[in-house]
Amino acid sequence: VQLQASGGGSVQEGGSLRLSCAASGRTLLSSTVGWFRQSPGKEREFVACMRWRTGLRNYADSVKGRFTISGDVAKNTLYLQMNSLKSEDTAVYYCAAKSRPELSVLSSSYTHWGQGTLVTVSS
Repeated sequence: VQLQASGGGSVQEGGSLRLSCAASGRTLLSSTVGWFRQSPGKEREFVACMRWRTGLRNYADSVKGRFTISGDVAKNTLYLQMNSLKSEDTAVYYCAAKSRPELSVLSSSYTHWGQGTLVTVSS
């Protein structure tokens, strides 16, 4: 499966953005999908993940209540709605997918990755 992320940009604190991740080559319906982010000088960190078929979700504590992961089966596209953005949310955001069903916060467990999309939140 190929993943193509988009939707990044610049926004002020308190603003919102929606990231998209379009998949091709295989349906995501049987996959577990996730979003990760990486800031300069830091390791890639988990943001959110979802088991598409069951709807089970998991979020990092830092984004819980502000970010929502969702998907559109017909479009085979994953989304990350980001509200109440903070300057510390500034990072390159990556979408990822894996075939095994368990939710995972570990980037090493994901087998397919999209290119990053940059989100910049200014104060």
